[in-house]
Amino acid sequence: MAKTKWRGGTLLAPVPPALVTCKDGDRENVLTVAWTGIVNSDPPKTYISVRPSRYSYEIIKNSGVFAINLTTKALVRAADWCGVRTGAKLDKFERCRLLREKANEIDCPILADSPLVLECRVTDVIPLGSHDMFLADIVAVDVDEALVDESGKLHLDRAGLVAYSHGEYFELGKRLGKFGYSVAKKKKPQGKKG
Repeated sequence: MAKTKWRGGTLLAPVPPALVTCKDGDRENVLTVAWTGIVNSDPPKTYISVRPSRYSYEIIKNSGVFAINLTTKALVRAADWCGVRTGAKLDKFERCRLLREKANEIDCPILADSPLVLECRVTDVIPLGSHDMFLADIVAVDVDEALVDESGKLHLDRAGLVAYSHGEYFELGKRLGKFGYSVAKKKKPQGKKG
């Protein structure tokens, strides 16, 4: 496959268009962040990167908490809108009709319609250039009970999650495999008992 060389850029895709909620005193906001991910398993850690000029930056820096709300097909319009408007001038929750719930472990609202929410407590703020990274411990995960089967297995494939790739949103689709499928031993067919 022939390739054309471009200069370094932010073309890792797809990424989650996460709706991040935050609160500091009476100020609450929701913003859309694509710069997020998991950075460690034990302890569970995540990050978001936010421009210092953004309204939510000071809210998160002052409170030391935020919540990452996964975006579904039903929430994608709100995610787009919250990514291009500022909470300094209006209430994005009200404007997008986003229902708030109280988080379990942090003083921050979470979105009632998000199927999975990571409650996060900031441990470090790392200046990187255009953005500062808020490195955080994941102190709780709030899961929609409808996505958990009777054995306790989570089925995020049923949530209608979306991904963001180079300026476009996509609903996640067909499963191609599961973790470890490339090295799993094939089950031998059992013979008939006679």
